[in-house]
Amino acid sequence: MVPKEALTMTHTRIISLASVLLLLLGGCSNHLDELEQKVAEIKNKPGERIEPLPEIKPYEAFAYSAASLRSPFVPSAPSRSDVATAVRPDVKRPREFLEQFPLDTMRMVGTLQLQGRNYGLVQGKDGLVHRVLPGNFMGQNDGRVIGISSTKISIIEIVPDGLGGYIERPAALALTE
Repeated sequence: MVPKEALTMTHTRIISLASVLLLLLGGCSNHLDELEQKVAEIKNKPGERIEPLPEIKPYEAFAYSAASLRSPFVPSAPSRSDVATAVRPDVKRPREFLEQFPLDTMRMVGTLQLQGRNYGLVQGKDGLVHRVLPGNFMGQNDGRVIGISSTKISIIEIVPDGLGGYIERPAALALTE
């Protein structure tokens, strides 16, 4: 047998839970009425005019007239005179120290005039400052120093042209402070 006091507490809990649920449902009914009223207002508004679809232009055929010309997607073969005078890196030349670093990892830090010669001062990836003269090589693309001014070191690199040959490309290291 369950004591009478336990039954009373259980009934009290059930009644309080039911009253809380009724209050919550009662609060929702106001919002539901507002929602139904808003939907009715929208339905009562007159419909707006729908814009007509744009006119579709008829297809016009295109006559391709360049079929007899060279395709821009096929590389043109160089002439024999181009092959004879083609730019090529000198693979037999001994490599200089600064050729092991990419140019973008080096920076010009100044110039030095010593015994009538104008040296460029370059800080390499190793953190050390190196002297360069015109004719020295630096960078990983056979970059040859061609000029040194107070604000930059001018370089000519030999890079692949994408067609099996090589081209010369100018580059420079500007003075950074």
